[in-house]
Amino acid sequence: MTSDQDTSVIDPSAPGAGPQQVVVSVDAMGGDRGPEAVVAGCARSLRENDQLSLLIHGNEAVLEPLIARQPVLSGRCTLVHADGVVTMDDKPSHVMRHGKATSMWSAVTALKKNDAQAVVSCGNTGALMAVSMLQLRRMAGVNRPAIACLWPSRGKHGFSTMLDVGADIKADPEDLLAYAIMGATYFRNGFGDALPRVGLLNVGTEDHKGRAEIKAAHELITANQDFGRYSYIGFVEGSDIPSARVDVIVTDGFTGNIALKTGEGTARLVADMLRESFRSSVFAMLGAGLASGALKRLSARIDPRRVNGGVFLGLNGTVIKSHGSADAMGISAAIALAAKLAQSGYHGRMAERLVVAAKTAQEAAPKADSDAPARAPQNGEPE
Repeated sequence: MTSDQDTSVIDPSAPGAGPQQVVVSVDAMGGDRGPEAVVAGCARSLRENDQLSLLIHGNEAVLEPLIARQPVLSGRCTLVHADGVVTMDDKPSHVMRHGKATSMWSAVTALKKNDAQAVVSCGNTGALMAVSMLQLRRMAGVNRPAIACLWPSRGKHGFSTMLDVGADIKADPEDLLAYAIMGATYFRNGFGDALPRVGLLNVGTEDHKGRAEIKAAHELITANQDFGRYSYIGFVEGSDIPSARVDVIVTDGFTGNIALKTGEGTARLVADMLRESFRSSVFAMLGAGLASGALKRLSARIDPRRVNGGVFLGLNGTVIKSHGSADAMGISAAIALAAKLAQSGYHGRMAERLVVAAKTAQEAAPKADSDAPARAPQNGEPE
């Protein structure tokens, strides 16, 4: 059986990457801010990590001048030409059929060929997932891959992990079990926590609440917690996401994406309201000046750029989806996360548990069906 003894901390904001050389493949043409921001983020990541090299994919006519302006990139990056660009409006099905000449496809191909150990892209999320699934394939025991994000919290590590946040709007009970195992493995190897606390997102914490598939997932996650090496605390609510109660929040991609975007929007609203309040009068501006140190620490603590990068879990390779609007700092954080994940070896430790858990869930499904009470006849149906 594989071991989880290697628990090197994966803090994406920490400089340095350890002794192992790592190559990250970067799609330079995706994202809202264009290749300028991506190349600047690449330069920033190399300044912070002496063991990092990059493959930068995109149109060489556009990228060569940008790379030339960053001396740190000289000798530590390789430019891979790709004519095409996946836009935010492109449908995943179209990219899968016609996207082989794009920078996104080229970046994932480098990982498939073992020319790199991880991929980073700011581009179209659906297209990136589709291309990654096509080229890298799902891990054994995974039906639906998930996107995991880090969420600032009051826990001892300062962050919790939530998945899925947008890879797939559906999730069967077996998928939610796989998410629990993947999320716990990611958190364990990311923060050195031997027994992460897993919670299943629901409309309440009472056992009788929630849809049928949520209740079925609750039973599966409970039954596999010893094998999966996590502590299952049961149902959690939206207010628990940033709390100290839970480390890994499991949900479907529809709910998770709404929660993520709501959190981001609320953070921006609070920041804007604080700025407006501190500019409302002379005394308010004076108070802001006196509190500037504390405000800067708060801003850094909740700055989404520090934890930019959703991890595609459940694929045979490390793929990081950077936020489309990420600036150089955010892209650098995503590259740092990709490098440290690639070095951690978490994939191997996750694989065996997923296979066994999937088999266990399949064996439990017929029993659950046979034990379920007969459905009461509805209006108009014969008894």
